[in-house]
Amino acid sequence: MNVGFSLCSQDSGSETHRIAPSPVVHVRGLCESVVEADLVEALEKFGNICYVMMMPFKRQALVEFEEVQSADRCVACGSQEPVYIAGQQAYFNYSTSKRITRPTNADDPNSGNKVLLLSIQNPLYPITTDVLYTVCNPIGNVLRIVIFKRNGIQAMVEFESIQNAQKAKAALNGADIYAGCCTLKIEYARPSRLNVIRNDNDITVERGKGRQRQAILGEHPSSYSDNGYGHVSKQHAVIPSQVFELEDGSSSYKDFAMTRNNRFTSAGQASKNIIQPPSCVLHFYNVPPCISEDDLQRLCTEHGVPGFSKYKVFDAKPSSKTISGLLEFDSKTHAVEVLTVLNHYQIRIPNGSNPYTLKLCFSTSSHL
Repeated sequence: MNVGFSLCSQDSGSETHRIAPSPVVHVRGLCESVVEADLVEALEKFGNICYVMMMPFKRQALVEFEEVQSADRCVACGSQEPVYIAGQQAYFNYSTSKRITRPTNADDPNSGNKVLLLSIQNPLYPITTDVLYTVCNPIGNVLRIVIFKRNGIQAMVEFESIQNAQKAKAALNGADIYAGCCTLKIEYARPSRLNVIRNDNDITVERGKGRQRQAILGEHPSSYSDNGYGHVSKQHAVIPSQVFELEDGSSSYKDFAMTRNNRFTSAGQASKNIIQPPSCVLHFYNVPPCISEDDLQRLCTEHGVPGFSKYKVFDAKPSSKTISGLLEFDSKTHAVEVLTVLNHYQIRIPNGSNPYTLKLCFSTSSHL
């Protein structure tokens, strides 16, 4: 937000007038989080603003005033005392342009452009067409998405109508896809239609409209399963805004980022862990020595999950307070179900002060 300031005299010295006066002002020194609304709010006291063009990766912008006198006041005041935009001091000079180039019919609210240019700042998580589709499509029907790397990560999104694009720009400009990162800076693109030369995960969403899209939008995917195995995602992260209620009334989203059981909170920790694909053999550990094979089999029965067909316990040191071993199931599906239900199950023993947390993970062994 801008801090109050007075309208200063137009005698700003030769430094700011090296470029001939223009109704277009070049703004520098912007913070990453600034959006068009912040510029308008801070600078409209100098005069009516007719257009703003953001240059987010340069932390700059162009602001076009209706009259050159308004630009004069902006440049003059900025050279004499601080002008703050979104809490950070900005710097002003005349642009060499007399008018900002607009997309086709951008000044006409009934015309405009149905293609938006999205610049993603601070992209800590992967940005895919699926992610952008999930964010944009609830506002208006998305036809095509193109992602490219130029001045950082950018994308063009074509909507079904100009009105949908206008709504999306108003709703999403300055918003974070994920909390505190992947911030969207949105402008109207110059092309009025996207030409997509091939369909894949990095180019367009005009492909799977069945099982995959149902899962992305949070609808129940059970009727789309064709072989009983889990699939249903290409996304590398969950978008917190796309939360819905499951059939049992619980939330579909839970953040495990700060839990002590998360072994991937940093790159260093992640490098010490082996990401193992699903197997019909589970490795169990952190189990009290008094727990037998029958006890583990009974645990599966009590929780309504498939029992294991083979059991192996590893030799432990006499002083060890826990045991570990392997459990083989009839299929990967059974192993996945058991891991989903029983991983981190609290095992309590008589006269024990604290419970043992059962740990399960997929084994590198395919059979015992």
